[in-house]
Amino acid sequence: MLNWFFVPPAERRLLGTARLGGPTPWVVAIMSFSIMLIAATGLALANTAGVLSHAIDSRYALEVPGGGANLEALLRTVRASPGVTTADAVPETDMRKTLERWLGPTAQSADLPVPALINFDIRDPNGLNAVQQRAQVIAPGARIIAHRASVAPLLQSLGLLQAVTFGLVVLLSIAAASAVVLAARGALDTHRFTIEVMHGIGATDLQVTHLFQRKILIDAFVGSVAGGVAASLVLVALAGGAAFAGDLTGGATLGLRDFLILALLPFALTALATWVARTAVLRALRQAL
Repeated sequence: MLNWFFVPPAERRLLGTARLGGPTPWVVAIMSFSIMLIAATGLALANTAGVLSHAIDSRYALEVPGGGANLEALLRTVRASPGVTTADAVPETDMRKTLERWLGPTAQSADLPVPALINFDIRDPNGLNAVQQRAQVIAPGARIIAHRASVAPLLQSLGLLQAVTFGLVVLLSIAAASAVVLAARGALDTHRFTIEVMHGIGATDLQVTHLFQRKILIDAFVGSVAGGVAASLVLVALAGGAAFAGDLTGGATLGLRDFLILALLPFALTALATWVARTAVLRALRQAL
């Protein structure tokens, strides 16, 4: 099946003896480098969105308007409610300290109403009504807010960024394939006399195509691997920052599956380049007849 790759030295010299002298390896290397970095970004965004979505899937907040005069009693009530696994209070003083970063001393003013919060996890969302009814007995204005609703815009933005990164990977792959097609057609024009001689002595279009296919495969493979190695070095250099970002997002960095996908990208780009080169050369030869 791969006999076309193992050709005698005499047949290799038909297309010249220069190795990796054309622009194809450099173009493919640049594309491979860009594709790997963009793909790594997309995978990291997907992991972050997954961790965040899982963390807030059963996370809710009980908002207590006017502060937490009965906050301890409310906290005991929430913890005692059916299905509640964890519950933690965020007192009014802590809320004011947080707001002080943006509002300054105004955040400590008694004229500024600041609610108290109780964050809790519940196994079954159907039990939220019971939690709210119990809380309203102590604080009539208390209401439950789903964390998912609060961060929905962020999740939508992460999803959009993932789509953008996927689209960029596809566009760069198409650009790399287009560059390879142009290089293959240029090589056909350069070696047109040699091709005519080969046809004259009985060589078929497929045999001629195999020579170009082998050269493109080698150029694309070297370029893809070189770009992949360069991208890997960049990712390793950014590993410290990625670990810090992982701490902020609950450990949402690149995993083993992600590294496997990234490692396969240069080979996928090589396969794509070889296929489009074969298709372009074979079609051009058949149209020339």
